[in-house]
Amino acid sequence: MIMKVPVFSLDAKPVEEIELPEVFNTEIRPDVIRRAVLAAQSARIQPWGPDPMAGKRTSAETWGKGFGVSRIRRVKGTKHPASGMGAFAPHAVGGRRAHPPKVEKKIEERINKKERRLAIRSAIAASKDKRLVASRGHKVDDIPVLPIVVTDELESLKSTADIKMTLTKLGLGKELERASEGRRVRAGVGKMRGRRYKRAVGPLIVISQDRGIRQGARNLPGVSVVRVNELNAELLAPGGVPGRLTVWTSSAVQKLAEGLFS
Repeated sequence: MIMKVPVFSLDAKPVEEIELPEVFNTEIRPDVIRRAVLAAQSARIQPWGPDPMAGKRTSAETWGKGFGVSRIRRVKGTKHPASGMGAFAPHAVGGRRAHPPKVEKKIEERINKKERRLAIRSAIAASKDKRLVASRGHKVDDIPVLPIVVTDELESLKSTADIKMTLTKLGLGKELERASEGRRVRAGVGKMRGRRYKRAVGPLIVISQDRGIRQGARNLPGVSVVRVNELNAELLAPGGVPGRLTVWTSSAVQKLAEGLFS
């Protein structure tokens, strides 16, 4: 089904209509979207583990039978021969770890290329479903139609104040307030590890090319800017939950019509 949506100017006035590409009619698959998001998140995990020889570089050896002590390996030259310091064994004081994390452990969750592209198409289709967008917590009461398509002049805005004014005129004023007030202290030990605060996810702005908008939008809490050819499932569905509020430029929508993720 071909659906037409208005293209708004920076003053939020409709200037023309544009046909949405077929990708917006893709079946919404939350299961595939979540798999793609988990694959993207796990790919960022850095494998780590101790030196394979940790705890094994020692002269310790067992005394054998007949000494009335356990036959654990003991370091040579310790002060009291009857209580020589144990080594090498996992359960001994000064011993190695029993089952340490290993670099070769498979952490990354792989996903097929066709599945990943399906997840992106499905997440794009979810961005026009007002019910799904509202269920994520976005404020959509003042937004007349989804998806929101704006003229390419949006890409040239370099001032944070201008971008905020334009988004407010488009009906995203309450959403920007929600994202700004959504900063809270993390509820775990991560608050002591350099990630004290959690921030609400706000609207996503999809552009065809950056003419300065990234510089202006980076000071708006929760707002992300991405080029259309850099889209992924995690940006469109943070946390694996589809329906992020998305603003498109008209040229970005036209690039989607060229079969970018087919």
